[in-house]
Amino acid sequence: MENEKVPTTIITLTAGVVITLVSLWVGQNHGLMPEQASEQAPLVDDFFDVMMTIGTALFLVVEGAIVIAMIRFRRREGDDTDAEPIIGNLPLEAFWTAIPAIIVIGLGIYSVEVYRDMGGFEPAHHLVAKADTPAHIASMPGSAIAAPLVADAEGMESDEAAASKGAKYGFGAAPQREGQAADLVVNVTGLQFAWIFNYADSGVVAGELHVPVGKDVQLNLSAQDVIHSFWVPQFRLKQDAIPGQPTELRFVATKPGTYPVVCAELCGGYHGAMRTQLIVHTQEEYEAWFEEHQIAQQQNPNQTVAVNPADLSESEFLEPYTTKLGVDEKTLTQLHSMHES
Repeated sequence: MENEKVPTTIITLTAGVVITLVSLWVGQNHGLMPEQASEQAPLVDDFFDVMMTIGTALFLVVEGAIVIAMIRFRRREGDDTDAEPIIGNLPLEAFWTAIPAIIVIGLGIYSVEVYRDMGGFEPAHHLVAKADTPAHIASMPGSAIAAPLVADAEGMESDEAAASKGAKYGFGAAPQREGQAADLVVNVTGLQFAWIFNYADSGVVAGELHVPVGKDVQLNLSAQDVIHSFWVPQFRLKQDAIPGQPTELRFVATKPGTYPVVCAELCGGYHGAMRTQLIVHTQEEYEAWFEEHQIAQQQNPNQTVAVNPADLSESEFLEPYTTKLGVDEKTLTQLHSMHES
């Protein structure tokens, strides 16, 4: 009695089930993406998981077919005959043309939906509240550190003129927030080789980006010299900063922490060092940070940032401590008179 062979259909079905299960597992457990820290991150990760699933399945099918062909159709000892000639196979050609076409079209439609949900079709048309021109940044109180960085960019086009055009490119409000103003607006200027963050209408300028968790943040991006690219891997967001063309990036941070900001566009010899941090605070921590930096950058930095005690009289030096010490002005005057006598 001849051994019964397993039908090809059963083998194909079993292989298909195994490949599907393995691909689904790899697609959900690849561990290739950093942590998620924004509302936009899960949208990108879900799309990436789908591509990983499809890519794994295609890899197993193609490489599996190669291995099977190497074993089954290998040259046997003593067999010097030619292989059976095969000229065309319409069903096979239609199959390997239709399947990739369906996959590519499906991924294209899915990517457009992700782009829409992230706000890619709706860059907001809010103007920059204060133009981050080099002169404006250098003149702001407390910005002595930033001033040398912008000294070489004085000849560039004013961002105020660029802002009047409106942001045409970038990520605006998500569909559920369309037409709503952002909770926080920050003007971001990229220049060789640093990022400068100007908190609109507040006078706060910083070299790091600080935002509260759970709030809708709008970044108005511009560049003073060459094209830079503002990238936060944990947020799955990246947007070019282009000289003369304002762009926008809008997001909602979901997890407090410190995340790297990387320039992802080759912008010069020190491009690799053009990094800073995005720090996500709780609302209370953000308010404390913001208030501290507002005080530090008030109009009279000699009083708010640093005071030289040698320039003060004894009364002026002791005055801030009188309340804590329980000393009134009359007593302070008497002590001063006794000291002089």
